[in-house]
This record gives sequence, C-alpha cells and structure tokens, in this order.
Amino acid sequence: MGGRPNMKKSALKKLVAFAAAGVLAAGVLAGCSGSNSGSSSNASSDDKTITVAASPTPHAEILNNAVADQLKEQGYTLNVKEFTDYVQPNTVTEEGEVDANYFQHQPYLDSFNEEKGTHLVSVEAIHFEPFGLYAGKTATLDALADGATVAVPNDTTNEARALLLLQQEGLIKLADGAGITATTKDIVENPKNLKIQELEAANIPNALADVDIACINGNYAQAAGLSVDKDALAVEATDSLAADTYANVLVVKDGNQNSEKIQALAKALKSDAVRDYINKTYDGAVVPVF
Repeated sequence: MGGRPNMKKSALKKLVAFAAAGVLAAGVLAGCSGSNSGSSSNASSDDKTITVAASPTPHAEILNNAVADQLKEQGYTLNVKEFTDYVQPNTVTEEGEVDANYFQHQPYLDSFNEEKGTHLVSVEAIHFEPFGLYAGKTATLDALADGATVAVPNDTTNEARALLLLQQEGLIKLADGAGITATTKDIVENPKNLKIQELEAANIPNALADVDIACINGNYAQAAGLSVDKDALAVEATDSLAADTYANVLVVKDGNQNSEKIQALAKALKSDAVRDYINKTYDGAVVPVF
C-alpha cells in the first residue's frame, strides 16, 4: 500500500532487501510460510508479556520504535513477531500463539473470518496506508495507450481498492454501488481498454517493468523504496471511501479485547508518541487515523 524520506539508510536497505525477496502474499486464500523475529515463544500466560504478530513495514517498526518503550514503562515486555504473509498472523492469533496482530484492515479481517471460520475482532483503528498508482513502462497516466496493462492485487478487498483508485482517476467506471466489493466484472466503462492483470500484492513492485502502471499497497511500496510524494502518479484521496474503510486495525481473538494488556497495547498505539513517529518517519505514506 510509498518511499521513505526520513528512514535511516540501514532500515531502508533492510526493507528493500525484504521486498526483493518477494515472499509476501496478500490474498485472503493465499499464504506462504512466515518468518518471525524476536522470541519464538507463544502468547504467554504472563500478563506482563504481550506478543504481537505484525508485518515488518510499517507495523513492526511502529511497535518496536514507538510502542515498546511505552509498555516497558508500564511493566510490560513487548514481543513482536514479524510475518511475511497475510494469512499466518491471523491463524496464530486465532490459535492463541500470539496475543494480537497488527497488519490488516477491517474488510480483509471480515473476509478472512468468513472464509476461514475464525473469531477475530478489531480493537482499535491505528493508521491508513494510501494506495498508489505507480509508473511501470508508461511514465504518466495521460500517456497510457489503448490496451495498456494495469497490475492490481488479486485478493478480494485490495483489488476493489485498486479499482476504486482507477475510477478516482477517471481511467474506468464501476457499476453504481460496487464500492469495496468491486471486481473487474463491475467495470462498466473502460475507455482505454485497459487490461487488468491480477497479481499477488507483494509481487506487484517486482512486476513494474512488465506492466504499464500498477496499483500498490502502501506497505509494499515502502518496502520497495517507492515514495508516495515523489513516485506515485496518484494516491487515494484522504476523504475517499478507502480512507474511511481501510484503516489498519489492532486485532485479537474475540474475548480478549478487554484484557488489561490488550487495553494497554491499544492505548500505546493511539498515543501522541505513535502519531509523531508515523508523521516524522513515513512522510505521508502512513497516516494516523486517531
């Protein structure tokens, strides 16, 4: 879901290397093996240890750099497990291997629960990562030729988001009411006869050389070294349906949302320290929603 003007060089190198590995998977039904950092222990019965599954960028960065110290002051130890897919973080949360996860938006969570029969709930909305359109073989939107290829994520919720962005820019028109459930079947006008190529969201940055333009999730754009301000041809408007819908949320298994340590985690995530960290670090690629 853009670059990173103020990130330290070492962090940028780590993120770009991570993106180059091409191992993230973004589909509701698609997943790959995940990796994690930190302790390998499961969610602890120790109420002073909070284990959170998170995507490396920006979620784990926010947790490690802006939340951990806050929780430490309250006597908690934060253990962040980094996962490189969009399936396992929910699976380990459902199974109780971690206390919470932080990587997804509400529509994805709802779809995952429906598809997998899990019992996960959101606790708080934390941030929004603007979706962007990025140049591949074609440098500008105006230069798109008839029949140009556009890469979009292949999972249900993020494909709809990409289509809404294409509509926002006047490249296609969707059927009335399609909204966040839009699919390519809802395209009712396509004046440039754009060819929509569905790819795993994590792999789209690596496919830029093979398509004319691409719709990329903010976190994957960041990891690939793409800048929202400098590189994006267009981004989701801050007052768009997407901004209202796709805030990234803190998630737990139903029944755990009111525990003391989850409430402490939620409070820390919605703190001024986190807001300041996001604004100073991501320069518009990540936007606080609190």
